[in-house]
Amino acid sequence: MALTITDDMSSTVTIESPPQRIISLSPSNTEILFALGLGDRVVGVTEFCNYPAEAPGKPKVGGYSTVTIEKVIALKPDLIVAAYGNGEELLANLRSFGYPVIAMHPKTLNNVLDDTWLIGQASGAEENATRLIGDLERRINTVEGRVSTVGERPTVAHVIWNDPIYVSGNGTFQDELIRLAGGTNAFSGVEGWKNIGIEDFIQADPDVLIVSTGIGMGAGEDAIAQFFINEPRFSHVTAIRDDRVFLIDTDTVDRSGPRIVDALEQFAEDIHPELFGNEKPVATLTPGVQGPGFGTLIALVACAGAALVAMRKGR
Repeated sequence: MALTITDDMSSTVTIESPPQRIISLSPSNTEILFALGLGDRVVGVTEFCNYPAEAPGKPKVGGYSTVTIEKVIALKPDLIVAAYGNGEELLANLRSFGYPVIAMHPKTLNNVLDDTWLIGQASGAEENATRLIGDLERRINTVEGRVSTVGERPTVAHVIWNDPIYVSGNGTFQDELIRLAGGTNAFSGVEGWKNIGIEDFIQADPDVLIVSTGIGMGAGEDAIAQFFINEPRFSHVTAIRDDRVFLIDTDTVDRSGPRIVDALEQFAEDIHPELFGNEKPVATLTPGVQGPGFGTLIALVACAGAALVAMRKGR
């Protein structure tokens, strides 16, 4: 029996029968599909789909907005799960070939749960979607329950880049994670992912600093965090002074898939360790030599700012 659904981009899509050959055009969608137990039906992914371990072994159709139509056609999909970051032109081109295309554009954790249901429904995996969503909701509720008793909400900065400094502001997934984890975003006054000056960071004086790992431009995963720890001008910033600088995996905290709840749990433990069995905050990092490849990172970063924001909007 045919199923008609409306996706996040307000497109109405009809799926004639449960799909058996699915192409995913974003890492977050790939993670959702595998979490729903649909990995065997995934026949194509993007070059950025690196999780779970089985995903990189799937045929590649390109990047976010550089999908090769010929490769899609060769894989004979009966469902394409896309994302806002793929671009409207690409989605229109794919639909012109008659492929059912559903596009995700989540902006909140609840949207991630909604999209998990949407993908499950479109794929005929409603039972698995119900179980997965129930587990994610339980974990979210557990975090919210624990932090509901805290009196003080530390100020928290989430940093994704260091030269220039890019932070997660209002309206980002990371801003929501900070709030749900019992913190206050030190940069709630900026919108989206924005670059700020060194003086702005010093003036914000966050109590906790959570830093995404390097994003693969030749840098060690802790290179960005080591910049903040070793920069003399930041020595009096509370988070650095009190050794409350923590690393988080970039893919886990950026992707709008099931692992975003892993990120929420880590945020909560970093912000309120006393609620999770730790008597004192234990920093992930200590001052020392900057990670390998840091020079390469700085050399390439001049063109990275816009790319960072674009990647986060499309992941």
